[in-house]
Amino acid sequence: MPGTDTDKQTQTELEAAAFRQLLAHLDERKDVQNIDLMNLAGFCRNCLSKWYRAAAEDRGIDIDYESARERVYGMPYSDWKDRYQTEASDQQKATFDKQNH
Repeated sequence: MPGTDTDKQTQTELEAAAFRQLLAHLDERKDVQNIDLMNLAGFCRNCLSKWYRAAAEDRGIDIDYESARERVYGMPYSDWKDRYQTEASDQQKATFDKQNH
């Protein structure tokens, strides 16, 4: 990265720490729904799960989508969904539809 004096290993460790902090932050903010994240940032917990899985596959590591989701959600997705997911409002759905069509 331009403007940094870190070696590749240190950079990887810093990026990993930032990712862990992002997961911790999302875990603390279970009130923030995936549709909120998609509407505001263009990605959600499921996107992170897919990116995590893709990164593993790039390195020859076989991780299924549900295992990647469990890493991101901190529990099986079905449990998270039952405990924390709420029905999207009409406004949230309209915003999502507008941005994705």
